[in-house]
Amino acid sequence: MFKSGFIGIIGRPNVGKSTLLNGILGEKLAIITSKPQTTRNRILGIFNREDAQFIFVDTPGIHSPRTPLNRAMVRAATDTFADSDVLLLVVEAGQEIGPDERLILESLQGNSIPKFLVLNKIDLIRREQLLPQMEAFRHQHPFAEMIPVSALTGEGIPLLLDELWKYLPEGPRYFPEDMMTDSSERFVAAEMIREKILLLTHKEIPYSAAVVVDSFKEDEAKNLIRISATINVEKESQKGILIGKKGSMLKEIGSRARVDMEKFFAARIFLELFVRVRKDWTKDAKRLREFGYSE
Repeated sequence: MFKSGFIGIIGRPNVGKSTLLNGILGEKLAIITSKPQTTRNRILGIFNREDAQFIFVDTPGIHSPRTPLNRAMVRAATDTFADSDVLLLVVEAGQEIGPDERLILESLQGNSIPKFLVLNKIDLIRREQLLPQMEAFRHQHPFAEMIPVSALTGEGIPLLLDELWKYLPEGPRYFPEDMMTDSSERFVAAEMIREKILLLTHKEIPYSAAVVVDSFKEDEAKNLIRISATINVEKESQKGILIGKKGSMLKEIGSRARVDMEKFFAARIFLELFVRVRKDWTKDAKRLREFGYSE
């Protein structure tokens, strides 16, 4: 029996949803940082097995939004509810149910889609901490399964896939076996640049930056890809910080992003980066659409 289906990965910010997706795929697709709200868009990752095609949808963290950008991110996550065959609510192992989890649990009420509770980061806690947490969630919602995992080490992931298989419908392969995502190459490149901004800058800079890839040209004969991208920020002061003294920060962002791109695209990368000010773009509906964040 061959099965296939869509699996939504939901949860509050910074519980390891993207790390879980990367751990399942065995490849770095979704960007990862220690900062909350790293993921802004839904990212689709495809995992193939002889008996199934698992189509995972990584989503932004669900939280109480305060800006148009935050509202667009939460909408991207909650829209996944209706499109999924199974939902994975990822929580941090050993932690109490917080306000964001309560918000998510409330939004799941009356939803008949099978839901798994995935307790991530079990490598960081004592196992006796799991049972009270699982019992607390059991009283809040009738989860189909509760599975402890470590997205970082891979522990529990084979069990998670086996249990998911039981809940997927019979169906065809929706995507070719050699396809890992439906995201465009431009999107993947932009996310790799944005990850380096998140890692290398602080305070409001990471949340005020939007990356747009202006050109993506492949030269197959030379195994070379030429990429030109613009980092959009909200203020002149942010532009100065991103460029750095004599261009040092921009050079470091580009250098680190290029390493990841060359590994992912299996080609040499020539990367050009520019910084442009788009005043208060995170609050501007037109700019949000232009940068790929639709409210």
